[in-house]
Amino acid sequence: MIEIPIFGAVALGAGTVLERSILKIKKIGIKLYQTASFLAIILACAPLLYFFWRMDSGALTLKSILIFAGVIISAIIANLFVFYSLKWEKVTNLEPARIMEPLFTVLLAVILSFFIEGVYERNIRIIIPAVISALAIMFPHIKKHHLHINRYIIAAIFGSFFFALELVLSKLILEFYSPIAFYFIRCSAIFLISLIAFRPNFKNLNRQNSLIILVTGAVWVVYRVAVYFGYINYGVVFTTLMIMLGPIMVYALARIFLKEKLNWKNIISALVVIVCVLYAILG
Repeated sequence: MIEIPIFGAVALGAGTVLERSILKIKKIGIKLYQTASFLAIILACAPLLYFFWRMDSGALTLKSILIFAGVIISAIIANLFVFYSLKWEKVTNLEPARIMEPLFTVLLAVILSFFIEGVYERNIRIIIPAVISALAIMFPHIKKHHLHINRYIIAAIFGSFFFALELVLSKLILEFYSPIAFYFIRCSAIFLISLIAFRPNFKNLNRQNSLIILVTGAVWVVYRVAVYFGYINYGVVFTTLMIMLGPIMVYALARIFLKEKLNWKNIISALVVIVCVLYAILG
């Protein structure tokens, strides 16, 4: 089932491009989009709960509840930072900051592996390709005129860190849930908090925009379920390496649908990531 994390990488690319296309619309603010997008995820998850619901008693301990609270808080902060950056900056300009998420994830997992035994892997054969892949994805953006860091890129970096923190924390309690159940509860909590805190005006969404948000929500379900499945079965670092194929999909889809330019460095970056993934799978 190694294909599942790879499907997740494809979903990551598609979800990022769809999200950018919606956030470019002026009347759709960050708070409205955050609330509407999590409602869309809940609706996309709901039909699957009948077949894939599972929550064990271990999820109800005080320790597990506190960890889940940390996951939700980290996710809310991460989404606000990322939506803010996507609202005002091009996808390809943000990729150097966005792809720091897998690097942060690997580093946090390795650090925590020294404190929590048996949860995070320390396999050098996987860690080294993962780090190389993360650096390779950053390579296309190492240019003098890209060294200027604006507030949107800073926001994307913070978003990447908090997403990484959320994912690493999730690994601690994923064993008590099915991936669908975990994501549904996580997103339901974020939706309720966002709805109460932001009180968005859903009238700013027309039928077409609502449909695109619903499709985007379904894409994020595929992505996160694939990630959680990978964490449970293959470990955090290995799954993160597979998901690094996602930025390659972002480049390709941004070029096709958003008409954003790519260069020869993107091709080299993509080849390096593919080689690293193949090495990890076949090595």
